[in-house]
Amino acid sequence: MRSRLLILVAVTAVLTASAGCSGSGSATGENAAKPGPILLGTLLPLTGRSSPSGESMRNGAQLAVNEANAAGGVLGRQVELVVEDDACDPGTAVTAARRIVDRDIAASVGGYCSSATVPTLKILRAAGVPMIVAQSNSTDLLAPGYDSVFLICGTVTAEAAFAVGWMKQLGARRLAVVDDGTSFPATLAASTISEAKRTGDPALVAELHLSQGAPSYARAAQAVITSKADVVYYTGYYGEANQFIKDLRTGGYRGKIVVGDGATDGPLLANLTAEERRGVYGTALLFPEFMPELKDWSQRYQSAFGSAPGSSTVEAYDAVNVALDAIKRAGTVAHEAVREAISTTNMQAMSGPMSFNADGTRTQPKFLLLRAEKDGFQLEQASSG
Repeated sequence: MRSRLLILVAVTAVLTASAGCSGSGSATGENAAKPGPILLGTLLPLTGRSSPSGESMRNGAQLAVNEANAAGGVLGRQVELVVEDDACDPGTAVTAARRIVDRDIAASVGGYCSSATVPTLKILRAAGVPMIVAQSNSTDLLAPGYDSVFLICGTVTAEAAFAVGWMKQLGARRLAVVDDGTSFPATLAASTISEAKRTGDPALVAELHLSQGAPSYARAAQAVITSKADVVYYTGYYGEANQFIKDLRTGGYRGKIVVGDGATDGPLLANLTAEERRGVYGTALLFPEFMPELKDWSQRYQSAFGSAPGSSTVEAYDAVNVALDAIKRAGTVAHEAVREAISTTNMQAMSGPMSFNADGTRTQPKFLLLRAEKDGFQLEQASSG
């Protein structure tokens, strides 16, 4: 009887020890026994009209991960990118956000279309996941006041001030602002309207809207012409911008056309004639081809992926490195510690000095003014940010 009792006690002890090691299957228990890779989540448009930008951003993020792993990883662990397609669609983005949260990511480093990024804020916030937003820059991202959201790019407020200032230098006197009603274009338009009203130069003469995906924008083009605007600022994306430019020129508009950064990072000029391109400009974020300081980095990207980096690529690369820098300084992947470390970031990123204001915006954002030529865009001017 006593021997049976001893056997029972021994078996119970073994089972108890085994249960303690398993940690009920939690990531903490598994990592304590055998640390797996550090996971970074990224939501990008891999299908739909914006997929070229999404693919470029995925490659940029992956390059940063590859380089970190080649250097020995972070905290003695390899790094892995968890990628989900948000299709620049709010509903798809919400589902994708839930999937990356379920993977126990240390941080989120994606975000292209603001309209898809904004509805993911609550999901990631509820899970405690800090967000380093690579490309989205609508002020809607700041509206909830979350201290866990950090923007790599300058906000629409800063872009609007840059745009209005340059329209004046381009000789514009009468401004029409056109958006597509979605998050980023609408907030960039609102910021531009506010800045134009504040400065009065150029004078605001029209505020117009069009719908994404329509086959023609002739009505909006005619409204611009009727307003006698000598410059029009279209704040939406390149798919609609391309057709809108065609409709403006077909309708007889000969003034300057400026597009926001959502239109300059794609094939905007692909099927425009030389006459249609004349007088077309764009406010843009970072194009590596116009930044000599990124020559070596661009060559590394070209070697890795067989193509030149796109305009959104360097921000995605930087978002990963900001996350990894924070994890190193925190000494852990615990969400709150990583969030706190991100808030005190002070590093030289590929896109320039990187630090954040108290509201999560970048302290020194940079914008480019591009001019359309027969062979594509050329750099007109860069901001000093």
